[in-house]
Amino acid sequence: MKSFIREVLQKLDNSGTPLSDTIFILPSKRAGSYLIKELASVAQKNIFAPSIYSVEEFTELISGLQSIDNTISLFEFYEVYKNHTPTSETEDFETFITWAQSLIQDFNEIDRYLIDYKPFFDYLSDIQDINHWYLQEEKTELIKKYLKFWKELPSFYEALSESLVSKNQGYQGLIYRKAAENIDDYIARNEKKHVFIGFNALNASEQHIIQKLLENDRAEVFWDLDNVFYSDPSHAASLFIRDYLKNWEYYKSNPYNSFTSNYSQEKEIQFIGVPKNIGQAKYIGEILTDLDAEQLENTAIVLGEEELLLPVLNSMPPSIGELNITMGFPIKNAPINSLFENLFSIHLNKGSEYYYKEVISIINHPSLSNLLKPYSEKLVSRINTENLVYLNFESITAAFPAELRKIISVCFEPKKVSVSQMIGDLHQLIQFLKPHLREEEDKIGLEFLYHFHVLFNKLDNLNTEYPHLKTIKALYNFYKELLGTETLDFQGRPFQGLQLMGMLESRALDFETVIISSLNEGVLPAGKSDNSFIPYDLKQEYKLPTYREKDAVYTYHFYRLLQRAKNVYLLYNTEAEGLNSGEKSRFLTQLEIEKQPAHKLKKLLISPKVTNQSSTLKEIKKTPEILERLRSLAEYGFSPSALTTYIRNPLDFYQQYVLGVRDQEEVEETVAFNTLGTVVHNALENFYKQYEGRQITEEIIHEFKKMADRQITKEFAEAYSKLPLEKGKNLLIFEVAKRYLQNFLKFELDRLKAGEEIRIIQIEKDLKVELPVENLPFSVYLRGKVDRFETSNGIPRIIDYKTGKVESRNLSLGDWEEITKDYDNYSKSFQVLTYASLIALEKGLKFPAEAGIISFKNLKSGFLKFEKKEPGSRKKDSLITQETLDLFQTELKKLIVEICDPEIPFIEKEIKKTYGSF
Repeated sequence: MKSFIREVLQKLDNSGTPLSDTIFILPSKRAGSYLIKELASVAQKNIFAPSIYSVEEFTELISGLQSIDNTISLFEFYEVYKNHTPTSETEDFETFITWAQSLIQDFNEIDRYLIDYKPFFDYLSDIQDINHWYLQEEKTELIKKYLKFWKELPSFYEALSESLVSKNQGYQGLIYRKAAENIDDYIARNEKKHVFIGFNALNASEQHIIQKLLENDRAEVFWDLDNVFYSDPSHAASLFIRDYLKNWEYYKSNPYNSFTSNYSQEKEIQFIGVPKNIGQAKYIGEILTDLDAEQLENTAIVLGEEELLLPVLNSMPPSIGELNITMGFPIKNAPINSLFENLFSIHLNKGSEYYYKEVISIINHPSLSNLLKPYSEKLVSRINTENLVYLNFESITAAFPAELRKIISVCFEPKKVSVSQMIGDLHQLIQFLKPHLREEEDKIGLEFLYHFHVLFNKLDNLNTEYPHLKTIKALYNFYKELLGTETLDFQGRPFQGLQLMGMLESRALDFETVIISSLNEGVLPAGKSDNSFIPYDLKQEYKLPTYREKDAVYTYHFYRLLQRAKNVYLLYNTEAEGLNSGEKSRFLTQLEIEKQPAHKLKKLLISPKVTNQSSTLKEIKKTPEILERLRSLAEYGFSPSALTTYIRNPLDFYQQYVLGVRDQEEVEETVAFNTLGTVVHNALENFYKQYEGRQITEEIIHEFKKMADRQITKEFAEAYSKLPLEKGKNLLIFEVAKRYLQNFLKFELDRLKAGEEIRIIQIEKDLKVELPVENLPFSVYLRGKVDRFETSNGIPRIIDYKTGKVESRNLSLGDWEEITKDYDNYSKSFQVLTYASLIALEKGLKFPAEAGIISFKNLKSGFLKFEKKEPGSRKKDSLITQETLDLFQTELKKLIVEICDPEIPFIEKEIKKTYGSF
């Protein structure tokens, strides 16, 4: 394959053009590098390298202006805006940038297309006036200010242009306009031949410059377009070039007919639909695996989205030797950036306290964690145990020793809306981090740190020269602005091995094998995204580019890549999730319709390989160490919750009680359900504990009702947080707790008014008793805390409080053998009978007795008693006798024997799936 640049150089060499004295202008610097490479191959003898410019460099040369970036343009524009706006009407910088960025882009377009700005802005102002026409004769103050703004645009534009030109500076459009104005002077001073290679969509300034050079016989233009596209008047790929050849005066007397016929030659083109971006990256790796070393030397991967860079790099097969990356890695994706983002985030909040998650994200950040351990771990533990949702600077500092307090101050000291302090602290943080990144171990980390050092220097210089950044928010906005333009450039050999680039980097370059990703609508082409104040109709009137022209630009780049290629892989995302997904690009449909006879089109739909994995239940055999742990548990005492955990899933019992693995304690931003239960339990314990052994009267309950709300507040302070529960979900839960307690006390009053005699025996008493298990060679104990043990009209009653909803069916038992097997239906029965057994084994229970649950969500059902169904009958017996407990304890002992049996492993219980009815 002969590249377009090589073809041009050979034509020039064959025509006797002195290449050393020629000035070459190309669309990009990268294309210029390739020209040097091809020139070395084409030249028959040693020559001096010619002058080579990108079109931006060439316009700077002609205009005499130095290019400035968008950020400096905004600062300069604000200076102009302040000077031309009364102080009373001047907006602050943060408000200004919300509209100024779009306006500068519009100034840029106006200049690049050499539009007479005065009538243009008058036209725009009249449009705005019409848009806000209404029946009232008198315009409101707001409308007057709005229309005045549009009328002042010409003065803003003039002042900004004059200010920049006086400093020999300019944004891109201004440089282009000045270059177009200066082209005659440039031609008079320069007699060299200019060669323009590989251009397509030219703005009015570029067209004017090139036409002037052509008319003065100082230029030659080589258009990279195939005959197939030029011969089709409706093909978007030839839209611009066809217009130039038709309308430029030069071509009316000097027709251009040097188009190639490469596109219609034999090609293998594959349309490959892959789910998700990661899927595309993985499949690119598979394509590369099948290419040999010679093919890889002439292969380009063109990424439609820069987010694919890292996934593609991680998907590269080991066979890839040389790799040249043109795109650059955006430093906004660097790991260290998340630390700076978190620091900005906490200081954007003007409050004196920091949200705990933001504090943890900073002190546990990988860049700081090694520096701050073990003190950061202790602080996190304290945050969790004390439920600290917000922390102030002093409490954070106190958690670290003196030698670390400097870095903590840099991170957490309130900035008091001081932009310079924030920048200074970020600089200090980089200095703290630098010694801890060893060059041999973390070269990329050091490189990232250096780039952020340069970025903060830029921010510092901008803040010094243009003191418009008054708030941390404004600083953060510009940090993100600068961050979006910074990249970490990869070092490699630019002409060797596999090439990885974006669509714009491919201009004027040719490859035999081309892999293009993200061929979806909204990506390639980009679609109707336009950030401009200029309406569509006005753009059409003044021949400014609209989304139609931008689509034509993408079309040209796409087809130009295919012109000389032999193997083409076109990947698109098949998933319909999110925007710009699922719908394949119109380019693919167009290729199908316009199929050339020599093209071999192949369609593939790739789906991930899903292996059929049979899910087997986990099984843990009991080792001597496990058996020893079970012996210790038996000595310590099995609680009802431990035994019901085993019934629910033996593997959970093994993890929680044998291994001691529990859920990590975390901060409760919203009061958890178990915390609500603890609060209500503790309040009742504090009320009733003092009346153990005494009879309860209506007067006592009335006294409780007076103290109920205060007691709930106190219990929340101890169990949850001392912060007031004044808003959100926590306020609702707080009110629910108060309602629960008041409803329960009303329930107690109703019992007493109905003539029931209530005597408290025990409240929340910890019990531990031995359970004789004949089949085990060691002692077994039961332990637990019974919420309430009372007598009701002389009948002993064991009560368990539940803040959740429990119904009578949850305490009804038919078959004793089921009580240790079916957790869902019989766990509540198991618990209350275990509590009854504890009291009975302690010799404190007289028969007959009752045991059951009071459900705070089902108080209308009253005391829910355990009931034993009679076999073959609907009759139920709620009285517990010694026989009842003997039958229960028989099953209980079987369960404990099973837990301690060396031959029975812990087997995971399959989770039952339940389906709702339609």
